[in-house]
Amino acid sequence: MVRTPLTPEERRRGERLGALLREARGDRSMVEVAAAAGVSAETLRKIETGRAPTPAFFTVTALATALGISLEHLAAACAEPTTEDDQALTA
Repeated sequence: MVRTPLTPEERRRGERLGALLREARGDRSMVEVAAAAGVSAETLRKIETGRAPTPAFFTVTALATALGISLEHLAAACAEPTTEDDQALTA
């Protein structure tokens, strides 16, 4: 089975997800959060650094639960920024 290469948007979305999870983790250790979510610290590290930009749904759900983030919040925060958002960031 050949995996289709990720689009630039999929990579950017993965980077946004990783940054959001890193921010939500705050002072908690990567090991602590990963254990609470039932995933390996290496999996969390890959997601946070964008090396795993398309994690499995259940992995994302487990991490969101461990961090106290709603899936709705994650989806909104990881969505492609609109032109208005881009303008606000550069203003």
